[in-house]
Amino acid sequence: MKVVLVTGGGRGIGADICRKLSENYTVIINYNKSEEKALSLEREILSLKRSAKAVKADITDEKQVAEMIDFILAKYKKIDALVNNSGVDNFNLIQDVSDKEYDYIMNTNLKGGYLTTKYAVKNMISEKSGSIVFISSMWGECGASMESIYSASKGGIIALSKSLAKELAPSNIRVNCVSPGVIDTDMCDFNDETKKDLISRTPLERLGSGVDVAYAVEFLLSEKASFITGQNLGVNGGFLI
Repeated sequence: MKVVLVTGGGRGIGADICRKLSENYTVIINYNKSEEKALSLEREILSLKRSAKAVKADITDEKQVAEMIDFILAKYKKIDALVNNSGVDNFNLIQDVSDKEYDYIMNTNLKGGYLTTKYAVKNMISEKSGSIVFISSMWGECGASMESIYSASKGGIIALSKSLAKELAPSNIRVNCVSPGVIDTDMCDFNDETKKDLISRTPLERLGSGVDVAYAVEFLLSEKASFITGQNLGVNGGFLI
């Protein structure tokens, strides 16, 4: 069975991606702080007679990333696919953003994806096969007021994925990006009034779910997308067209 690593897989969109991919992959659920949720998800997937393993690693720490990849390769002998999902948000005026906040957002959202790809791709290159999906955001395409650093980090993810698609194509490795719109998870802790406003601005007249994103990721990783690379797929209900 193919092996997929999903960073930030213990909660939110990442958890739904892990659930969906477990239908056809051995899923490595990376987590850092969400240990209880990651282990619970591992048990849930195993109870369905599928294969999963929760692995703790701070993806902003190069040593921990390298150790995580070494562990996966020692246990499973390969990494067929990678989903760079881990991400954090901020909501602040630019003049109030601290250096600590800036580093936290950029390191988690952008550096984490870079480091995980850097180490995971070595095995893919040697096998001349692989598929990588980065999770960005529609705000990485158009920017969001009071989310400037978050938007910048997500825009960087889109650029990184496009660059890597060109770099890794000769090794038969595809790299794509999914940019969700407003997804109803614990990361989007909106009150009812805000949710109502966001729904009114979405042509499909609802908020997205983690499952909506998971289906897009599943497609891009699959052979059905074998001639698709360097693309950014919006999953936003028409919010951004």
